[in-house]
Amino acid sequence: MSPKSGTPKKNLMLFSGRAHRELAEEVAQHLGVTITPQTAHTFANGELFVRFEESVRGTDAFVIQSHTRPINEWVMEQLIMVDALKRASAKRITVVMPFYPYARQDKKHKGREPISARLIADLFKTAGADRIMTVDLHTAQIQGFFDGPVDHLFAQSLLAAHIKKTYGGADIAVVSPDSGRVRLAEKWAAQLGDRPIAFIHKTRDPDKPNQAVANRVVGHVEGKLCVLVDDMIDTGGTIVKATDALLDAGAADVVIATTHGILSDPATERLSNCKAREVIVTNSLPIPPEKRFARLTVLSIAPMLAEAIQQVFEDGSVTSLFDGHA
Repeated sequence: MSPKSGTPKKNLMLFSGRAHRELAEEVAQHLGVTITPQTAHTFANGELFVRFEESVRGTDAFVIQSHTRPINEWVMEQLIMVDALKRASAKRITVVMPFYPYARQDKKHKGREPISARLIADLFKTAGADRIMTVDLHTAQIQGFFDGPVDHLFAQSLLAAHIKKTYGGADIAVVSPDSGRVRLAEKWAAQLGDRPIAFIHKTRDPDKPNQAVANRVVGHVEGKLCVLVDDMIDTGGTIVKATDALLDAGAADVVIATTHGILSDPATERLSNCKAREVIVTNSLPIPPEKRFARLTVLSIAPMLAEAIQQVFEDGSVTSLFDGHA
């Protein structure tokens, strides 16, 4: 029997959960595609249902979802979307999660604790995901939790470009909110033009989440514009205390730059009343009007996500988008 030849073709299809439709629409616009129509609803008992309105057979599927509150509902919705795509014969499924859920639970601090970040990776693998794309993981080791390719994108270039444009002429010092993120501060310092770095020595009780005590500033910050960098702001307690510590140490001003604006209550109140000149975040998570305040700047990661998706679709290099560091 002789084989029958065919014409290989690739189709990119973008799918969006309901958590942050605005970001998905912006990504779709940059890609020049439309989000695949779907039916999605929640039953009276809280169960979720998703059905796609077009054939997905043989497609290169990208499923985008931002894991904001209620985080467990949106994780489950994305898992169901992946399962539906697998059962409908999608050729490759890439899970796009700008904010990786449960990323702070990446190791055991004490006995009898879960490693929930690994559980998330296992769930998506079991559901049928072939690849994960995410932005600024809490710790890089999470990439090893998923048994498959992980595209770890960095929003630092986007944030740093804003800092350069707005404060490029200032005497800048880059500050880590704790000793564990000094390496991140070093990368920031290099990107901003070999600036000096400092960090806040703090203590945290693992039995009391979202609570930290800023003890003292390590490094020279007197008279400098301090760029306080972190991967996320949740309740805002740590970053506000760090701001106060820097100003008490003689800093001329403080600018806060972070990727993920979780902004759980009372973060908006704390940040709007703190003494930082500006708080810069991205739209990796939705930030509704009630959580916004005068000194908050929200930068879009949609162009970065779209470019990375395009590279994956074309079997190109995602690493090349970040000077070989992704």
